[in-house]
Amino acid sequence: MIQSTYEWTLVPTISDEGFAKVAKKEGLDLAAANFLYTRGIQNEEALKKFLQPSLEDLHDPYLLHGMKEAVERIRRAIEVNELILVYGDYDADGMTSASIVKEALEELGAECLVYLPNRFTDGYGPNQSVYKYFIEQQGVSLIVTVDNGVAGHEAIDYAQSVGVDVIVTDHHSLPESLPNAYTIVHPEHPDGDYPFPHLAGCGVAFKLACALLEAVQPEWLDLVAIGTIADMVSLTDENRVLVKYGLSMLKQTERLGLQELMSLADISPESLTEETVGFQLAPRLNALGRLDDPNPAIELLTGFDEEQAQTIAQMIDQKNTERKDIVQAIYDQATTMIDKEKPVQVLAKEGWNPGVLGIVAGRLLEELQQPIIVLSIDEGRAKGSARSVASIDIFEALKDHQDLFIAFGGHAGAAGMTLEVDKLHLLSDTLSSYILDNGLDQVSKGELLLDEELDLEELTLDTLKSFESLAPYGMEHKKPVFYIKDFQVESARTMGQQNVHLKFRITKGRAAFDVVAFGLGHLALEISQSKHLELAVSLSVNKWNGQTTLQLILVDLRVEGVQLYNLRSKKANFPAGVLVIDANQDLPDVTGHQAIGIATVPDDIQVLKGLFQTHDFQAIYFKNEIATPYYLDGYGSREQFARLYKTIYQFKEFDVRYKLKELANYLKIKEPLLIKMIHIFQELGFVTITDGVMTVNKEAAKREISESTIYQELKKQVVEQELMALGTVQEIYDYLRCEAVKKTTEN
Repeated sequence: MIQSTYEWTLVPTISDEGFAKVAKKEGLDLAAANFLYTRGIQNEEALKKFLQPSLEDLHDPYLLHGMKEAVERIRRAIEVNELILVYGDYDADGMTSASIVKEALEELGAECLVYLPNRFTDGYGPNQSVYKYFIEQQGVSLIVTVDNGVAGHEAIDYAQSVGVDVIVTDHHSLPESLPNAYTIVHPEHPDGDYPFPHLAGCGVAFKLACALLEAVQPEWLDLVAIGTIADMVSLTDENRVLVKYGLSMLKQTERLGLQELMSLADISPESLTEETVGFQLAPRLNALGRLDDPNPAIELLTGFDEEQAQTIAQMIDQKNTERKDIVQAIYDQATTMIDKEKPVQVLAKEGWNPGVLGIVAGRLLEELQQPIIVLSIDEGRAKGSARSVASIDIFEALKDHQDLFIAFGGHAGAAGMTLEVDKLHLLSDTLSSYILDNGLDQVSKGELLLDEELDLEELTLDTLKSFESLAPYGMEHKKPVFYIKDFQVESARTMGQQNVHLKFRITKGRAAFDVVAFGLGHLALEISQSKHLELAVSLSVNKWNGQTTLQLILVDLRVEGVQLYNLRSKKANFPAGVLVIDANQDLPDVTGHQAIGIATVPDDIQVLKGLFQTHDFQAIYFKNEIATPYYLDGYGSREQFARLYKTIYQFKEFDVRYKLKELANYLKIKEPLLIKMIHIFQELGFVTITDGVMTVNKEAAKREISESTIYQELKKQVVEQELMALGTVQEIYDYLRCEAVKKTTEN
């Protein structure tokens, strides 16, 4: 059954002829102009600044709180040859942040070390044991955190207490109290007034590097682009400038490790986009930190040894493949543990890798549209991640229940937690009660904004090029999503491993486009047969065999009205989740079921009519197997009845128990129909049957075959069977619903 994932809202078209003319001069078509106008870009100055961002638009790094103190302290450390530790994070943002600061310090002649904490042994953020090791064993006297630090009170207090200054550079949400660091560089510092609060960790690191070197340093923008895109921060204002220039730098990067990684990912530099980074490069870097020691990433991003870069890139690529396999394995296990009667799923198991549980929770959230908590059990403790729907603030739901947790933190849509295993049931009960007590148990779909309604016949590659000039897209400047209707589905085929994806072709008039639907291979039949299908899509380029064509990427889909599907094929099977009705079994309780399947047609079609006229289903699958297909041979012609009577009239007695097959072969009439014909003769008094022996009643009054009730019922059954076997699914549905429709009309 086709169900939309989101509630759709079409953004109203705002007509401004003046702005449209200005946009046209810049090479934008009307659709792109309207898209920008609805995004708040509504005059010539704003448009030019948007289309032609400049590095001169970047804000002064010294506007960041603590930057002056940080630069002075680092320069002082360099002057006296202090050993500096750059302490990062195990994700792509942390890796790129640390690499930027490392290279900046080395360019200034500093002695520095870099360390990225291990997710499994060190945890997130400043770790006192790690600090102690580097201070006591390595002689570090200054620590600079990147992409972490604002929540590292204990470790930072320790370092400061032994005379080692800690400079925190971070962008994460600020706690109620800040750590006692030497200084804190943060775009949202309460004592600061930075113009743009949404820098990623690598953005803050880049600002520090530029301040240290007293100029904007374009050579690090490739790293800034990766970290900013990976961390899913707002791609507006300053971040748009950083990423747009960063992508240009990335296309021509001289970093050997990135070249190797792109080669392994089969990424051609000239076609690299923000999506390439977000879906191919960043996940590979993140995979290393999810599964293993993240520190080799620093050598990958900053090293000059070609052989080593190749080795590390291959290892990272293998980790990414391993990560996918682990995610799939945990996902498969987790799906068997789901209790659909509950408003929340708390799924915990020993042996699950905690580094990928957030990904698994996210996948399950998309499918179930309810809060998901996935935890790994180890030595009596459960640790993992939570993801929630927009209508349920999971942090708000659990923040007042700290007694449940050893550790807990997060925000409205996601959280991380550690708790004792024996409190798992309390966690489930607490969250369930919160949902039920606040009336949040009804699944609430997130909103999908549709930027434009597109007519397929007006869609061209120029439309795509016009929107490509508005890239890069990301958070708060999302890629446009278009609404498409009034088309025909020409064909559909599955693709990818295990046929999980789908490609289908839609047409309208002379226009024809391929639509790629990731993860929807199971809907091939539904999409190929659906009437009144509506799509939400984004635009994409497909290059194949030297040809460039426009293709559509499916974002969501829906169907107006009841969905009717034809499974009257030997190869077609009922999809999972469909309640199957079999005439050979008792009629099941259909209450609460949105999708049903008709496996076999009952002899009395009124059974189905009663079902269809008392229930409204969203989807119906017609297999319609017929146990005794009378429609293939009809209900007996006048000639067939005459031949039957003439044949049996010759016998004084006829044993139908043993001679039926011979009689059927002789008359060339199928046995089921022959039996019905004999019963009709019996009903009309033409024959009598005693203990299986049939005798012709030669004194019987002359009567018409049509007077027989059995004949009338057979005639009706043949017509109904013919409809169920050969009619369109719409004709079948209308027939089964006709009485209900009639009653509604009369009312």
